[in-house]
Amino acid sequence: MRLTGAQALIKSLEMQGTEVMFGLPGGAILPVYDPIIDSSIRHILVRHEQGAGHMAEGYALATGRPGVAIVTSGPGATNIVTPLANAYMDSTPLVVISGQVATSSIGSDAFQECDITGVTMGITKHNWLVTDPADLPRTVAAAFHVATTGRPGPVLIDVPKDVSQGSMEWYWPESIADLDLPGYNPVTVGDPALIRRAAELLLTAERPVIYAGGGILKAQAYDALLELAERTGIPVVTTLMARGAFPDSHPLCLGMPGMHGNYTAVTAMQRSDLLIALGSRFDDRVTGRVDAFAPEAKVIHVDIDPAELGKVRRPDVGVAGDCRLVIEAMLEALDGLGLGGRGASGSNGNSPAGSAASARPDLAPWWGRIHRWQEDFPYHYEQSDGGAIKPQMVVETLRDLSPVDTVVASGVGQHQMWASQYWRYDYPRTWINSGGAGTMGFSVPAAIGAKVGRPDRTVWAIDGDGCFQMTAQELVTASAEQIPVKVAILNNAYLGMVRQWQEMFYEERYSEVYLSPDLPDYVKWAEAMGCVGLRCESPEEVAPAVEKANAIDDRPVVIDFRTDAFEKVFPMVPAGASNDGIVVHPSQEDRPR
Repeated sequence: MRLTGAQALIKSLEMQGTEVMFGLPGGAILPVYDPIIDSSIRHILVRHEQGAGHMAEGYALATGRPGVAIVTSGPGATNIVTPLANAYMDSTPLVVISGQVATSSIGSDAFQECDITGVTMGITKHNWLVTDPADLPRTVAAAFHVATTGRPGPVLIDVPKDVSQGSMEWYWPESIADLDLPGYNPVTVGDPALIRRAAELLLTAERPVIYAGGGILKAQAYDALLELAERTGIPVVTTLMARGAFPDSHPLCLGMPGMHGNYTAVTAMQRSDLLIALGSRFDDRVTGRVDAFAPEAKVIHVDIDPAELGKVRRPDVGVAGDCRLVIEAMLEALDGLGLGGRGASGSNGNSPAGSAASARPDLAPWWGRIHRWQEDFPYHYEQSDGGAIKPQMVVETLRDLSPVDTVVASGVGQHQMWASQYWRYDYPRTWINSGGAGTMGFSVPAAIGAKVGRPDRTVWAIDGDGCFQMTAQELVTASAEQIPVKVAILNNAYLGMVRQWQEMFYEERYSEVYLSPDLPDYVKWAEAMGCVGLRCESPEEVAPAVEKANAIDDRPVVIDFRTDAFEKVFPMVPAGASNDGIVVHPSQEDRPR
């Protein structure tokens, strides 16, 4: 069967089970858009290519399946560089297809030419410039394989216009061996000897903490993590990228560590004698000053990417492998060492006399310290009657009035931290955010992609006024495509996190951070984009507005919450400081630590 390159490309996407792709046509990619008309794949026309990339990310994060985006050459391709960098930092599987000028024109500075494979070499797992239509099926299959195996991440396929217009004899690669990926062989099964050493180390710890990262979600290891925690009675912290990987409502959950993590999670890690790092990468926002981080802790580090082992903190036991498979093997090792069944906090589980587990230290004293921290240093804010709306109160109201499995997408800044702190994440893949790159403008398009992937779920975008102004035009896409997302703007009229730093560290010299609460008029802007627009200016208006928004399911809704401009995010570990220097809410400063 003879097909054009464009037809072969679309058919290859269909063979990979692609249900939806996000894109914007242009000259170089135009031949590929013709067969889309006859394809089973839903195409969502975005208003900016950055939106296409973030939508694909939101789709991938909400579903666990790779997101697909398609753009044209030149500025179309460069506009999706930010989502590629974002996905690379957060290990999100994306397949991006870009158009390119004809092969005969490459290198001639042709109209809308850009060396996008060169530009994206450092922010993709791999990229391909296809020069023969016959290579397209193999390349697409390889791209999906690379994006979704090992440590997930983004890939890019650059398709010159003459390649998409050329012809080829259709085929489909039958096995991985046909994909021409020399040297690509991700390690998934951990070394049994190292896993047993990790299990033995776990049984000697008096102050252990499980440090769960985003790799738990990538590996679908949440059930295994739950069993490990319940079996051992070890407290669990979930990083910003792992929110929902372990239920916040579980008594073993300490919440989020890091620069704006809760005091208990940060301090438990700092005082621990063993960190069991599972799919986490010792990010600087978690460690604070590295040489002062968890100084008494031994480290078990499990990661699918061998390059992460020892990159920041040298592990005592480093296991390269898939988190789910390694945790399951660790549970088997614990069985062999005599630790079976479930151990409540402070207990040793079911440990036969004479087993290694029977000599395990009692965790009750450790849990006693943890419970005291939880009582003395909870998240805290003060909402006064008749005062300005506190952003934390908005998040709590959204949480309490929305379904328990609501998907939350956030932008980046203060509102991101409040959304992570004050929502309760009890289900995996319900928290969609930009972690490593910290990309403002992520929330709205990511929420749209998440809603496309999970149309059965309520999807709230919690955004800041600064972030919202960067990508709000994608609500036109949502309206046109009937994607009923809901957006809560925590409008404090500032670039809030920058303002907080300037207040705390730059002697209140507020340089270029004021945005204005009224310009633009968010209600009118929302209505102009086909959305329902609402505004809240007092605390008593918050709950009715949220209830009204949750009742609307035929179009997007935007609520402009006029929040307290002077509210700051606490706790906070100042940049470059030790986690021991964590700054708590002013009302807690005098409490003994």
